[in-house]
Amino acid sequence: MAQLNYQVLRESGYNGYVLENAPEKVMQFGEGNFLRAFVDDFIDIANEKADYNGKVVLVQPIAQGLTELINQQEGLYTLYLRGSENGEKVDEKRVISCVSRCVNPYGEWDKVLELAKSDDLEIIVSNTTEAGIVHDTESTFDQNPPTSFPAKLTRVLYERWKAGKKGLVILSCELIDNNGKELQKCVNQYIDDWKLEDEFRAWVNDENIFCSTLVDRIVPGRIRDAEEVKRLAEANGYDDPLTDIGEVFGIWVIEGPDGLEDRLPFKKAGVPVIVVPDVTPYKKRKVRILNGAHTGFVLGAYLAGFDIVRDCMHDAIVLGYMNKMLNEEVIPTLPLDKKDLEDFARAVQDRFNNPFVNHELMSISLNSTSKWRARNMPTFLDYVAATGKLPKVLTASFAAYIAFYSNDIQELTDKGLVCRRPKGNNYTVSDDRWVLEFYWNHRNDSPEELVHAVMTNTDMWGQDLTEVPGFEKEVVRILKQIREEGALAAYRDCLA
Repeated sequence: MAQLNYQVLRESGYNGYVLENAPEKVMQFGEGNFLRAFVDDFIDIANEKADYNGKVVLVQPIAQGLTELINQQEGLYTLYLRGSENGEKVDEKRVISCVSRCVNPYGEWDKVLELAKSDDLEIIVSNTTEAGIVHDTESTFDQNPPTSFPAKLTRVLYERWKAGKKGLVILSCELIDNNGKELQKCVNQYIDDWKLEDEFRAWVNDENIFCSTLVDRIVPGRIRDAEEVKRLAEANGYDDPLTDIGEVFGIWVIEGPDGLEDRLPFKKAGVPVIVVPDVTPYKKRKVRILNGAHTGFVLGAYLAGFDIVRDCMHDAIVLGYMNKMLNEEVIPTLPLDKKDLEDFARAVQDRFNNPFVNHELMSISLNSTSKWRARNMPTFLDYVAATGKLPKVLTASFAAYIAFYSNDIQELTDKGLVCRRPKGNNYTVSDDRWVLEFYWNHRNDSPEELVHAVMTNTDMWGQDLTEVPGFEKEVVRILKQIREEGALAAYRDCLA
């Protein structure tokens, strides 16, 4: 069967939106699955719905990548967005046509610098992984290309400035706090290192907009089932090794000044991209609701016999437990519109109920000590401060965390702490070595001794949690209940 390109697509009978030719308005550092299922999906819709009429040039961020394959397909690829919306199964297909080409800077750096000088260029997008935004002192101005991504960006901006062109909107999607600000900081460090002109520094900082952004869409990336790949190829009428998979839910929060939302094409297109003056509340929303829900229920749910997130959403007790935590304990502590928060929480239930993703509880359980501290403890403390009471569900989730790390400990191995599931299999707790050694050393403690040792370990929590009135006593009670009656009984009691 023929491989996807524009001619093959026409012959296949595809009747969706396609834009074959348009100005190259976006330079995108990153050609991987995430950006192609997220940013490029939104740009493609903006072309269709908002007449953006813009193409994206992908820049391969590392020496090995997809440049050759993308160019073979003339930038085309098939995107499937799959999941659940309002409890209904969703499986949507779209051929993405916003990509014009891909450039490998390790052999075509001159093409990247030429694009930098284009009058059509408006936006630079990046997702070069968490390690991408770094100031690498080994990167030099004369390298072709400079080693680090911020150094490459500095050269791109320098070429644009020298050509007398207007500034750009720079959208950083890397998964670090203040990603845009950190990227701008790195660029300024290279201006210092390379002793570039003060006029260039002023242009960089005054004429360009470096935006920190929050990205949220799960992207499994590709279909691994060979039979499904074959079936889709037959249905589509072409082979597409660049096929990408993402969940239906997606939101992109961009931190920027007044007027930026009208400058970008997304609002008019109706895609879930918003521009706000401060992305911090939205990051807090994601961490405390989405991530906090995971950490809040999965450990006890695993002890209760569940293995997959989706199955938990089909159990009235676990689902009720999660929803009570989100609606009665998390949402009241967050500084955003209540309806917005409730809508986000409802979407979380749909996302966890995704019929296409078998998200294992054990994979979520990794490093749960630091996760509970980052995702759940701030809500717990805010709730106590606001109400003077213990939040039932979050208190039970802390007890479930201790139970998961201490249930019938068998041995400590190089891979982790081996525990035994109630009436079931052994499982391996994965965390920092010092955390595992702590639980190993306390494996023979009574519930009272163990809870006290955990709560007073300031390396774990940054404070002594026994100072929270009534917390220690209640966690001991729930831990005993989990060990004697099971985690589901403890979860059920939270709903009373």
